[in-house]
Amino acid sequence: MSGVPVQGGFEIRAVALDDPVARALELDLIAETTRRYGARGQNPLSSGQFDPPGGYFVLALDGEEPVGCGGLRRLDERVAELKRMYVVPGARRRGVARQMLEFLEACAATVGYEEVWLETGTEQPEAIDLYSSAGYVPITPYGEFRIDARSRCFARSLLTGPPRTPASFPS
Repeated sequence: MSGVPVQGGFEIRAVALDDPVARALELDLIAETTRRYGARGQNPLSSGQFDPPGGYFVLALDGEEPVGCGGLRRLDERVAELKRMYVVPGARRRGVARQMLEFLEACAATVGYEEVWLETGTEQPEAIDLYSSAGYVPITPYGEFRIDARSRCFARSLLTGPPRTPASFPS
């Protein structure tokens, strides 16, 4: 499958999370978050959660070199969740994450989602800076790490108005 060229001289290509390159990047992300958070740990995710039409998983490629990945999965009929955003260290500060974020937001809007939510943490200040600068606002913690004091959750409305709160959301 060919990719979509984006600013910065790289392309974004939709793949299954089970793609060997996507899985390798996911494992790199898990290793990095384990280093940053200690024993906090994450597990590889099920590929089916990211299958179209309700989900997407993408690779960012510089030529044929994978430089990043990210995914979008359904939380409910109105809300998609951003997961597994990662850029390899040598490609950081080149706009890769922002381009993937914008691409995945466009995918979410095309599917009909009204909001995008995500969970990150205090040990990832560059991620918090990216999401804040892209218009994401803090929301009540939800999800797997909601009781971890380092967890930070954000949302962005793809429509007008503020995102709803996660109080009515199942964990």
